[in-house]
Amino acid sequence: VQLQASGGGSVQAGGSLRLSCAASGRTFSNYARGWFRQAPGKEREFVATISGKFGGTRYADSVKGRFTISKDNAENTVYLQMNSLKPEDTAVYYCAAEAIVYTDYRRWSYWGQGTLVTVSS
Repeated sequence: VQLQASGGGSVQAGGSLRLSCAASGRTFSNYARGWFRQAPGKEREFVATISGKFGGTRYADSVKGRFTISKDNAENTVYLQMNSLKPEDTAVYYCAAEAIVYTDYRRWSYWGQGTLVTVSS
């Protein structure tokens, strides 16, 4: 079972990036999928989740209105479209999968390796 995150990079403030998280080894179509991030010296934090059954979404207040999480069940892939990026969005972004949606990262079982997003002012 593997989650592979990609799409990170360096952008200027106001720019956009699209992260992808592809799953292999099993299907996660009925699983919740999530994005979390960890800035240097800080604890990992919730960014966005999408439920497995109905595709309901949740966002951290800090990214609401700027980020959009979506999934393609056929491709076993989840995406995070990030617009209007700010320097405070700089972090390593991790994708995760779990049977139920949680905002607490400690309750998620499956993790990707992380992809770095750097936003310069």
